[in-house]
Amino acid sequence: MEENLIIDISESNKGKEQIIINKKYKFNFSYKRKDNSKVYKCTEYKKINKCKSFIILNDKKEILKYNSSHNHPENEYDVSLSIMKHKIKDGIEKSSIPFGIKIKPLYNKISKEMGLICPEYNSIKSQISRNLNKKLPSNVTTFAEIPSESEYYKTKRGENFMIFKNSNLIIFQSPFQEKLFREYNDDIFVDGTFFIAPKFSYQVFITRTYAKELDSFYTTSFAILKNKEQETYKMLFEKLKKNANTCNNNIRIEPKNLHCDFEGAISKAAKTIFPNTNIKYCIWHYKKSLEIKKNKLCYNEVKNNNNIFIYYKAISNLPFINPEYIFDIYVIIKIKSIKNNYCQFLKFLEYFYKTYLIDYDIKIWNYYNNIEHITNNASESLNNYLNNLFPTKPSFYELIDKLNELEHLSYYDYQRKIRGIWKIKKEQ
Repeated sequence: MEENLIIDISESNKGKEQIIINKKYKFNFSYKRKDNSKVYKCTEYKKINKCKSFIILNDKKEILKYNSSHNHPENEYDVSLSIMKHKIKDGIEKSSIPFGIKIKPLYNKISKEMGLICPEYNSIKSQISRNLNKKLPSNVTTFAEIPSESEYYKTKRGENFMIFKNSNLIIFQSPFQEKLFREYNDDIFVDGTFFIAPKFSYQVFITRTYAKELDSFYTTSFAILKNKEQETYKMLFEKLKKNANTCNNNIRIEPKNLHCDFEGAISKAAKTIFPNTNIKYCIWHYKKSLEIKKNKLCYNEVKNNNNIFIYYKAISNLPFINPEYIFDIYVIIKIKSIKNNYCQFLKFLEYFYKTYLIDYDIKIWNYYNNIEHITNNASESLNNYLNNLFPTKPSFYELIDKLNELEHLSYYDYQRKIRGIWKIKKEQ
């Protein structure tokens, strides 16, 4: 028997154990003998060469016998392909969270270990994808299928990530995010995105905060919602409040300002749970809604008449005017419009009056006394970032894995910045 034989363990395309000798020849498992030793035959034994070479190993993978009478050339490339596939599959199998596996870096690491003879990445990419898909958890298709416990419900630091689940929503908030919600609650920003919501849900709803001392925005919770009903939002805010109070010795936590879009269900639910919180609507959405209505009702009048254009701009900029004067300004503009028979623009003024002077409290969309956060861009920017991460709607577990990753990055960003502040204070 040859000495200094190098044995590598791999597996065949059917998943059966395969032995590789000296990175040149492959042997598939054939049968087990009475003494529990295993016989492996050369992979060419069923092919045209009908190679009779075989190897026998004991249960410790020690060589008992090796027939090296190969009647075919060595095939180092084919062997390296098998080894590479097996090593990557083994790496996937050992990972409890397959979404976090970076296949290309894993390939690069293994290829360096293997040396010069190594298959190209594209030649094994499809096989790797199949192995990865087999490792993925079964997809969730309804809210009822969402499990109460899962390894995905832990942060990368081993902390609880999921804090509540019912038939309409599931909330994710790590202890770090709860701390942010508790300590930085002067301005809380909330918004939903529909593009990344799993198919069985309606939206992913995100809350964020502004850490003024760090001049940074941080996410304080993620939630998957089945709908956009007021009661669902109410339950969401109630659970966030309860979680913060529990971690704060039951001292009541209540945001000073809550920024959102012009969605009544959100603001009404927030006011129910946080009665002393100021609801602040986004200026960008205010202006956008006026523009849409203007284009529908009086586009040509505003475009062709400079006086009407000035009136329209005045209405658009009312969020920055002392609220005591807003109604008077509206009346003056309406009187002049009636006098000059601006018929289409009067329809626009009627819409503005009913919507923003009657339906909405002026102080909700007015920023005369505070222009620090006049939009909900803190939420919109994150939503856009998330939307770009997924070209198609993600599965439930794929989404949770990505949200978990974002939480982890946010945690270390905060730690890095807060240590920098401590260092500056200590030096001073």
